[in-house]
Amino acid sequence: MDLNMSLPSHSQGADAWQRVLLARHAQRPYFLDYIRDICTDFCELHGDRRFADDEALVGGMAVFRGRQVMVIGQQRGRDLKERMRRNFGQAKPEGYRKALRLMRLAEKFQRPIFSFIDTQGAYPGIDAEERGQAEALAVNLREMARLRVPVLAVIIGEGGSGGALAIGVANRVLMLENSIYSVITPEGCASIMWRDPEKKQAAAEALRLTAPELLRLGLIDEVIPEPEGGAHLHPEQMAATLAEALERNLELFTAFSKMELYQHRVKRYRNAGNFFAH
Repeated sequence: MDLNMSLPSHSQGADAWQRVLLARHAQRPYFLDYIRDICTDFCELHGDRRFADDEALVGGMAVFRGRQVMVIGQQRGRDLKERMRRNFGQAKPEGYRKALRLMRLAEKFQRPIFSFIDTQGAYPGIDAEERGQAEALAVNLREMARLRVPVLAVIIGEGGSGGALAIGVANRVLMLENSIYSVITPEGCASIMWRDPEKKQAAAEALRLTAPELLRLGLIDEVIPEPEGGAHLHPEQMAATLAEALERNLELFTAFSKMELYQHRVKRYRNAGNFFAH
């Protein structure tokens, strides 16, 4: 399908596979695009203090509408050279350990955390496994649950597997209208379930990976509407809408104590996935 495809009008709707394509659109705004538009005084912080600086995962201090915040997100890269440098947004263990270091720094200085999710998943290469990829993801899940500052996560493109969840344990999880969030890509699911990656469209429908489906299931908290045709057609408008949503959701936690923030987050994830058949 043409990469310049647009989503049909809202009255017509769009199937799951169309949303997958929009979530992956080459011109869709990325993490650093949003930071440029909604924050000021962004100061990137580098390194995990253990191995290296992973450029697939970017973070640092910034000012959001007069408030000091910590922003963290996956960055895919625009051209081939940058995509290779950023490993196509697939972070290695040092990326997730850097993210955790920055989140602990935010907790120390009592700054809210904004996490922007956009990855097909954590990097599955041998070098990442040798350096403890699974352990790095697991530690992030545990430690994010314990943070005593507000954490807002927003899925701006693809939210894939543990690579997304490892920076997504939040008090509120938001999704852009045409983003996706799933344990596996449709292609991967089709390859496993039917031994045929060409059944990716059927897999996309079965995975229930779209924002409206996940809101209905209670796995996310809010769907942020995109401009007609998708975020890539009106990036400044999309940034303004996202900023309003972040500010509104952050205000929900202004009166929360440190312990209440922790308890809210733990309760949210303990309740996730509870279904009752009648």
